[in-house]
Amino acid sequence: MAETATRMRRGVARLLTLALVGAPVLLATPAAAAPRLVSITGSGSTWSQNALDQWRADVRQNNITVHYSGVGSTAGRNAFAQGTIDFAVSEIEFGAEANEAIPRRKFAYMPIVAGGTSFMYNLKIGGRRVTNLRLSGDVITKIFTEKIKMWNDPAIRADNPGLNMPARKIIPVVRSDGSGTTAQFVKWMNNQYPDIWRPWCRDKGRTEAQCNVLSFYPPGFTAQAGSSQIAGYVAGSNAEGAITYVEYSYAKENGFPVVKVLNKAGYYVEPTANSVAVALTRAQIETGNPNAQNYLTQKLEGVYNDRDRRTYPLSSYSYMVIPLAHENGVTEDKAYTLGRFAYYFLCQGQQKVDLLGYSPLPINLVEAGFNQVKRIPGVVQEARPIRSCNNPTFSTDGTNTLARTAQNPPECDKKGNGQQCTAGTGGAASTSTENSNPAGGGNSSTGNTGNTGNTGGTGPNATAGPSASQSAGPGLIDPATGEVIGGGDGGGQQFVAGVPVSLDGEGGWRLRHSMMVLAGVVLLALVLGPPLIFRRSGVTRTGTEGRDK
Repeated sequence: MAETATRMRRGVARLLTLALVGAPVLLATPAAAAPRLVSITGSGSTWSQNALDQWRADVRQNNITVHYSGVGSTAGRNAFAQGTIDFAVSEIEFGAEANEAIPRRKFAYMPIVAGGTSFMYNLKIGGRRVTNLRLSGDVITKIFTEKIKMWNDPAIRADNPGLNMPARKIIPVVRSDGSGTTAQFVKWMNNQYPDIWRPWCRDKGRTEAQCNVLSFYPPGFTAQAGSSQIAGYVAGSNAEGAITYVEYSYAKENGFPVVKVLNKAGYYVEPTANSVAVALTRAQIETGNPNAQNYLTQKLEGVYNDRDRRTYPLSSYSYMVIPLAHENGVTEDKAYTLGRFAYYFLCQGQQKVDLLGYSPLPINLVEAGFNQVKRIPGVVQEARPIRSCNNPTFSTDGTNTLARTAQNPPECDKKGNGQQCTAGTGGAASTSTENSNPAGGGNSSTGNTGNTGNTGGTGPNATAGPSASQSAGPGLIDPATGEVIGGGDGGGQQFVAGVPVSLDGEGGWRLRHSMMVLAGVVLLALVLGPPLIFRRSGVTRTGTEGRDK
């Protein structure tokens, strides 16, 4: 009995010893910590930066900090390949340009927003801004290949029968940095107008392969870095005559109009959220192998050639390049934070992108985006019903609501009928441009086509602005160009209506300034002359009388 008790005491002592020895080990091995929010960093596209900046501001209230630098798509892709950022944003994929290497780090593409590459311009006739300019694709290509250099070129006049185009030099402005916007523009010109684009591109020292897709525009034009800078340059008071390519959002932001571009159906259309949605129903998205590197990338030939009269031909998607491994500084916490950010902009973030000048993703790409987010290692999957996103494109039957409800363009925007709509576009949608070419048969109608669809306040139903009437006489002359801008038949013909222009912003001393000074001198002489003459006569008379005495 005593021996049994002794054995029990020894057993208990051993257990206590093991517990004391193992306790520090157990205490030193805590349970895996839950992921936490940390700051993440990305860079790249300025084309989609206005949307990204809005989303970053939105999630800041949820303690999600996203740093983003709009340095251009090329620089963003390079930084991601070098492992210095957590994500990149680009309009084209790795390897789209000749001789571009595919990065070694694991990655995937995820569409983030749709939009239209627009042509923002700064043009006036008779001192008043033009807001309804229209251009055919070949004319745009010739402008950006130095073949059309004046705003009154016959080809531009043919696109604009309602405008008496001024004899002013065109100032094309291009991107100086590696740009996804440039790449999309070049892809369109190369595909649609190769006989114009390719010879000029080769003459600039580029190879045949390089001319297919270029992020750096060939030299020879005024150049600016970034979408914000290039839009700001064109909007400047000294940039009259300038035109550039930039995402529609920047024209709206700067309060400037954009060109209505001729589509394959023969209608001039601007890149509203609806017209972009219509166009991208023809985009070919790579959906074969979800593990392929080019999964979800876009082919846009169907967009360029779409014969729907509502389509805008330079519509496309912007993409985020996401990491698929914990490497190059991407930790589990960073992956978790990136996932939270992505879930937001793929869902709630799409609700208001049309107000910024973009077009929301359709439901199939939102679903595909959610699946891409799940591939980021460390992401905590969110079980949110996709219908809760309240995306303007969603419908109960799976069709794209924005595309389905898009209005047909008005007949005054149909090529070849001798008419031209007067409604403003882009950031100048509320300012109409009245007919300034009495011989052109322009239509002063704003082009109301009915109540189907909604173009977000930038379409043909915009409110007409003030108009200026022409009095009888020999016609008005543009003092800056010497161009006749009025008919002179005394019939009260209207010319361009637009934003009033201050003298301070018109770039120096002009003829009317001299005339104003001359009129002032004449008025001064009429007021002060007679008293001075009378006084002078009185003094002389008095002096003579004094001598006679």
